[in-house]
Amino acid sequence: MTDAVGRPIAFLLTPGNVADITAAPQLLANVRPPRRLVADRAYDAASLRRWLESHGGEAVIPPNPTRKHPHTYDAQAYKSRNLIERMFCRLKDFRRIATRYDKRIDIFLSAILLAAAITWWIN
Repeated sequence: MTDAVGRPIAFLLTPGNVADITAAPQLLANVRPPRRLVADRAYDAASLRRWLESHGGEAVIPPNPTRKHPHTYDAQAYKSRNLIERMFCRLKDFRRIATRYDKRIDIFLSAILLAAAITWWIN
């Protein structure tokens, strides 16, 4: 998760076979409820939308193409989603993270947190 400028504010490591939407509630529990959550189609779920509305937030998530009744979203605001992708690219500038040298999750997370601190310092 990033802030409005694209700086990392929260991380959650999950196994590779876990859907993004299942990790969203735990990730959102670690930060202040966002006023606007910009996410990709993987986060298109009614439960996440209800949670955001109950906390005063807006979901900027395009509808999944399989939905029978697609919802509307702010396409202009959705263009800012590239901030999260650029943040991941900045983290992967660190070879240790990009190639996942560390097998233990705690050591890998510490490398990510160090890289995130450096990106905060640079920006």
